[in-house]
Amino acid sequence: MAKIYGIVRARKSHYPRSMTDRKRTDIDWQDVRIFVALARHGSLSAAARMLSVNHATIARRIHSLEESLGDKLVERRPEGYVLTPAGTRALEAASDMEQAAHVLRRGIADGTPTGLVRISSSPGLSAGFLTSRLVKLAMRYPRLDIDLAPALRSVSLERHEADIAIRFDKPKDGDIIARLLTTVGYGFYGTEDACRSVEANGDLVFIGFNEADAYLSGAAWLSEHFPLARVAFRAKDQFLQSIAARSGIGLALIPHYIGRSDPALRICDLGSCPPSRDVYQVTRRRDRCDAAIRLVAEEIVGIFEQARDLFL
Repeated sequence: MAKIYGIVRARKSHYPRSMTDRKRTDIDWQDVRIFVALARHGSLSAAARMLSVNHATIARRIHSLEESLGDKLVERRPEGYVLTPAGTRALEAASDMEQAAHVLRRGIADGTPTGLVRISSSPGLSAGFLTSRLVKLAMRYPRLDIDLAPALRSVSLERHEADIAIRFDKPKDGDIIARLLTTVGYGFYGTEDACRSVEANGDLVFIGFNEADAYLSGAAWLSEHFPLARVAFRAKDQFLQSIAARSGIGLALIPHYIGRSDPALRICDLGSCPPSRDVYQVTRRRDRCDAAIRLVAEEIVGIFEQARDLFL
């Protein structure tokens, strides 16, 4: 695909072309932007929602880009749209173009980190630790924008769903760099009154995950070790569970970095807790030369190092 940063070597006759099509040589940036959205989200509906356009526009723009490049970029499958090998190569270049567009919109800076860096992390880690710290980074660098997206699922760096992923447990595949950030320990936290009640052999009452998230490791561990205990309140992530625990309704099994940061809560020893888990920062190997991503990645390492006493 020589037309995007030299990827296409020659036009291929995958599609019948009119005379107007044959004369077309320029790539429409809007086609590229929509291709990136479809590649990241995997469905016409999700890409259309993100860009505030309809399905037909997405399909038409994708076909237009494929016509310009002379290659099939996506295939429709039951689980959604997936990239072809040509599409994977095109996405790398298209993402570079997108990043360059962000830089241009912010103005050319003299060595100052510039552009948008997208970070994916778990909801609990995002709300309970990262948000209050990463916002200070964006304040220090006025040309640097941060997009923090909480997600329970592991996002695909290959599909450029994020530039930096903060994940529990070490990834085992992909052309990535995985760097250990910390080890997260867990405990039962509640108000002073709630903890005293349990310590005086009162009934065990917990705050846990929604039923739809019962497969998560913390929820499964709690169900296995305390099968008869009442779960009086359920919330989707551990930061929300810590907020519920402030009411005194029960104990929340949450990471130490959340429990220790909340002055309304204290730890309550029930004799056992889930095993601690390692947290890794994951980046694409090819992004080592990207100044903005490299800066944010190093800042994240520093943020975790400064707060290491919160975690275990």
